[in-house]
Amino acid sequence: MADTRAGDRSDLTWVVALAACFWGTSALLREPLAMVLDAATIVMYEHLVLVLLLLPWLIPALRRWSTAPPRVRVGAVVIGAGSSALATTLFTAAFRLGDPITPQILQKLQPLVAILLAAVILGERLRPRFWWFAVPALAGAWLMTFPEPFSVRIGDATAALLALGAATLWGAGTVLGRLVDGHLGPKDTLALRFGFGLPAAAVIVAVSGSGWTMPMDRVPQLLVLALIPGALALGLYYIGLRRTAASRATLAELMFPVTSVLVGVTLMDTTLTWSRWLGVAIVVLSVTGLTLHEARASRTGVVQQPSAVSAH
Repeated sequence: MADTRAGDRSDLTWVVALAACFWGTSALLREPLAMVLDAATIVMYEHLVLVLLLLPWLIPALRRWSTAPPRVRVGAVVIGAGSSALATTLFTAAFRLGDPITPQILQKLQPLVAILLAAVILGERLRPRFWWFAVPALAGAWLMTFPEPFSVRIGDATAALLALGAATLWGAGTVLGRLVDGHLGPKDTLALRFGFGLPAAAVIVAVSGSGWTMPMDRVPQLLVLALIPGALALGLYYIGLRRTAASRATLAELMFPVTSVLVGVTLMDTTLTWSRWLGVAIVVLSVTGLTLHEARASRTGVVQQPSAVSAH
């Protein structure tokens, strides 16, 4: 959650926006890899690169995790196995069945998912006006997802369900991350995310029967995917959140779908129908309105909801 107390320090909204731009370029690398490799294989090696990168942080994080309360230990494992390994596998698989834009833009529903899960998992109260924003966002997601919204094809529906499954797991990671961050801090949470995600990703490869080998000619793509839309973007995101209010951070995160659309249309020969453009606009406006409403209600002393911004 963004730190809003540091009023005398420089604002870092632009850093959050830069991180979101990096996320928006991931289709350039993930979609070509998904066409030739199993999603689980890509995600396992992606996690391997990140674990090796974060190894100096991971060992101390595991020591602190081992002495944490049981709820914190379970939460960290779920974040790694579900919100990192399984979610990224579903997200990557969506690229094989759908276009390179939709799986990324559907992740803008994460704030809605996070607030719903916070009500279920943490017992936080939903504000009455929540559904004023949720219903249009869901309608916009439908328009955005399907080229012909009233004649849905099986492949499009499957890709959308995979992407929404990833968004749900990432939303759960946001909620559980509040619990884990409170005891271990963001650095340990990030290291444990990939530390527990790697063995989970290996299990997914084994259970799904995916391949274990990574062709050498694909290694450069994988490294760039793990390091730039992955490690660099997450690092910038967490740095930016320290000095960015939640409402401003969510507005900055709109650079994610904007970049995704620009990359898809200009570099990947993807086209969007008028109904999908309308859906994009509705989702962006609904989620932004929800975030501003939550931030305003929190400032007036109403029960705190989870931050509407969430790391992937």
